Amino acid sequence: MSEASETTTAPDARSWQYAEGFVATSEPVAEANQAAVEAGWTPVGNGTATFLTFLARAVGARAVVEIGTDAGVTALSLLEGMADHGVLTSIDLEAERQDAARISFQRAGIRSNRFRLIAGIPLNVLPKLRDGAYDLVFVNGDRLEYVEYISQALRLLRRGGVVVVNDALAGNAVADPENEGDETLIIREALDFVEDSEELVPVLVPVGDGLLLAVKS
Repeated sequence: MSEASETTTAPDARSWQYAEGFVATSEPVAEANQAAVEAGWTPVGNGTATFLTFLARAVGARAVVEIGTDAGVTALSLLEGMADHGVLTSIDLEAERQDAARISFQRAGIRSNRFRLIAGIPLNVLPKLRDGAYDLVFVNGDRLEYVEYISQALRLLRRGGVVVVNDALAGNAVADPENEGDETLIIREALDFVEDSEELVPVLVPVGDGLLLAVKS
């Protein structure tokens, strides 16, 4: 082991806070975030939102599926990074969250032909979407269904497409070997599924509450 690696210091709380706030979200995303908080929901943080914008731009995303609408915060973040003619499909069982997202889109001036909001059970909707037609799939729905969501994402993604799984560290629970809660066990199973897949090249990034990313090879 080199001397440099031996002396590497893990980031402390100040560094994490600095990194999370390094790039500010746009005004529309900030407004959607505030509306979500006022409604009693917990939207993703600044670091996750800006990372999604970066990633959508990096992969040149034109077709994106979002599982869990997050009241428009993540959807707007993705749309801001997508191509101008790109279309985002957002699926959520709770119509109230989608109504909030629609208001956020209108305030941001997003054209109606750039998004599809589908109110329904994700595992009923996803099989109806076209195979290999999407550049990016963002998983942010029911944690207990993460494995099934990722399996569907693998089918939906084109070669070179990316699946992003939110809350992959589950509030530090995943790294705690004594935590055997239902959601923690499922997320561990999801991590194993991605790691064991011969079609996916994964990385786990400690942004927000953890983002699991995997490229379809």
